[in-house]
Amino acid sequence: MILEIKEVQVKNVITKSNLPISDYSINPYVGCPHACKYCYASFMKRFTNHKEPWGTFVDVKFWPEIKNIKKYDGKEFFLGSVTDPYNPLEKKYERTRALLNELKGSNVKISIQTKSDLVLRDIDIIKTFKNIRVGFSINTLSEDFKNDMDKAVSIKRRIDAMKKLYSEKIKTACFISPIFPALTDVKAIIDAVKDKCNFIWLENLNLRGDYKEYILNYIKTKYPKIFPLYEEIYCKGNLSYFKNLDNELSKFLRENNLKYVINDDTIYPDFGEPPVVVNFFYHEKIRKNNN
Repeated sequence: MILEIKEVQVKNVITKSNLPISDYSINPYVGCPHACKYCYASFMKRFTNHKEPWGTFVDVKFWPEIKNIKKYDGKEFFLGSVTDPYNPLEKKYERTRALLNELKGSNVKISIQTKSDLVLRDIDIIKTFKNIRVGFSINTLSEDFKNDMDKAVSIKRRIDAMKKLYSEKIKTACFISPIFPALTDVKAIIDAVKDKCNFIWLENLNLRGDYKEYILNYIKTKYPKIFPLYEEIYCKGNLSYFKNLDNELSKFLRENNLKYVINDDTIYPDFGEPPVVVNFFYHEKIRKNNN
């Protein structure tokens, strides 16, 4: 499928954020060629007037120079709330790199979320920030399942990039999201990354919008044995699976001397220390575990 690319001028690339982990969101692109089948950001089409299927269009943003960046000192910026700031077009357009250069010298806190090892290109800039964190989205160790779900780089490349950044003393996080019931092996992923990151974030698969029907049909066709479980969760609202997983992980992490917290990533382990595992399951509904 042809990717529609358009260069657009915007008045400001910094927008107020409703996310609990940031004050401002920054998205150097509209749309994303990773075309993740479960991407909640596909709702953006309602506001951008794109008629193309999600994953087949990208608007490349250009903005005026950010003035008085010092006014944001102490605030947290989240890069990539509705796009991947290191999607393949970043190699050519360098909009994320340009943004980081504009932010240099400020005291902003920065969180970058990506599925790409292109972020390694910008280690030189990233290391100039005192408070920056790079997160990699990984919800499977199966390259086949990953290829069914997105067009981003391989899981191996993501983990290798995480390891490289961590070795450079750059704070890293593994975002195990979305967790597909009975398919995402959370424990195996934790074992694979626990010496390569400072944080491990956990978030459930939350089906909504246009992609709910797609994912349910995918499960029904490819994994018919677990389709009844998906019906229970996503058609009947039964949260038992994630409550049980929460309890199971609590025990597993205690046994492996990993700290487990709910909806709170303010604890910053040092390099060489075990990562903190943060549970973001159904933020408003699951508040406690058995710690």
